Amino acid sequence: MSASVTVRVPAKVNVQLAVGAARPDGFHDLANVFLAVGLYDEVTVTPADGLRVTCSGPDAAQVPLDASNLAARAATALAERHGIAPDVHLHIAKDIPVAGGMAGGSADAAGALLACDALWSTGASREELLAICAELGSDVPFSLVGGAALGVGRGEQLTPVEAGGTFHWVFAVADGGLSTPAVYREFDRLTAGTQVPEPAASAALLDALRSGDPVALAGALSNDLQAPALSLRPSLAGTLAAGTEAGALAALVSGSGPTTAFLTEDEASARAIADALTASGTCRTARIASSPAPGATIQRP
Repeated sequence: MSASVTVRVPAKVNVQLAVGAARPDGFHDLANVFLAVGLYDEVTVTPADGLRVTCSGPDAAQVPLDASNLAARAATALAERHGIAPDVHLHIAKDIPVAGGMAGGSADAAGALLACDALWSTGASREELLAICAELGSDVPFSLVGGAALGVGRGEQLTPVEAGGTFHWVFAVADGGLSTPAVYREFDRLTAGTQVPEPAASAALLDALRSGDPVALAGALSNDLQAPALSLRPSLAGTLAAGTEAGALAALVSGSGPTTAFLTEDEASARAIADALTASGTCRTARIASSPAPGATIQRP
């Protein structure tokens, strides 16, 4: 076995998140169009006497370091399938906002899975890795694959989507996180007694992605979890307004929030909008990134 393996794995933004009614199992059917964006965590695995997790970077103190950590669960799941003891030190270097609606925990799980597969030389197929990802969480398969994709079911059943250009974003990071289960519960509360449509991918949005036209994409963005996120965190409305006033083509809550996402015309516009958001006092920090980005990738020396 090599001494260690490091995998870089991207954040995501949902350019469409259509949510159906709650299923009997408590999940919701989704039409979830993912774009991987160029904000990355790095997961390094090293042989150890037992399973151990450490974390560094922004908000590292918020990341659980016990067996509940998704990266630890990923290592354990792969080890169990191959009769291996999960004796590794997992170090997560965080740069994706924690509990921010950008799938940072899912990214770490996908990164740990790919890194352990390489460290242990399990020879697992792509299909096996994706099956483990799906067991771990709805967003984990996309974190492995990256690029652009439509997720259906609870988001784990992926179909690649063509993205014809580079899209530029600003992400405004809020103070504190939002619990994804709490946001879905608020969605159920807000839609109680109504007929929730079956989720379906927007043809206009897929066309806009294919064309690479940011203006067309801006007109097609949607997120059914935005209203419940704003209900739980009304202050996010101020952040959305600040980015829009600064010239963003479109603004929306990223996934379940509380990170907010702003689509811009180009990189120069992104920098100006990030500066305006930071100066507005409505967010903790603003980050610039482009999409689509590659999925989990082993970093070569």
